[in-house]
Amino acid sequence: MSIRILIVEDEPIIAEDLAIILKKEGYQIPGVANDSSTALDMLHTHSPDIALLDISLDSSGSGIDIAAIINEKHQIPFIFITSFSDRYTLDKAKDVYPHGYIVKPFKKKDILVNIEIDLHRNLQKPKSLYRTNEELNSIASHKISSKEYEILIDLTKGKSNQELCDVRFISMNTVKTHLKRIFTKLNINTRVQGIAIMIRSEEK
Repeated sequence: MSIRILIVEDEPIIAEDLAIILKKEGYQIPGVANDSSTALDMLHTHSPDIALLDISLDSSGSGIDIAAIINEKHQIPFIFITSFSDRYTLDKAKDVYPHGYIVKPFKKKDILVNIEIDLHRNLQKPKSLYRTNEELNSIASHKISSKEYEILIDLTKGKSNQELCDVRFISMNTVKTHLKRIFTKLNINTRVQGIAIMIRSEEK
């Protein structure tokens, strides 16, 4: 079965170039999205195997925002293709753990090598260690928000409340409020219980 690659790029000429390059290599292009809203719809309806994300899209959302939703709901690899290589953008991009970062103007080889390496790596990778947000919501009394899910991931990585403040750029009171809501929704009392819920059991 051919690999399905979603292209998210707001410049039509670049999007078309990417589609041509990939189709010639035998990849399927289930969709090309020029804005964040269309991209999110296509992720849901087309179920791609991998996504190429431009970082700068529109006022309603960036490629980084889309990447965070991919991590939360779709768990497919994604590669950033962007004109930006400044420290601020790189730091924001690293927070969502991209599987590649290509700076425009790109070469055909850059695209194909990144995709091939990433697909090979994911074939070898075991199932995600963490439950998805949707899995948590199936056992929570109320919906776990994307921000609360990110904080649960950070808890699982052993981050303290102060580290949560630093990483998420929020106040200590906000951290405590998030934790209180998470504990209530999951009917737990401690961070350890939260970590235990987040980690997939072996039989799953």
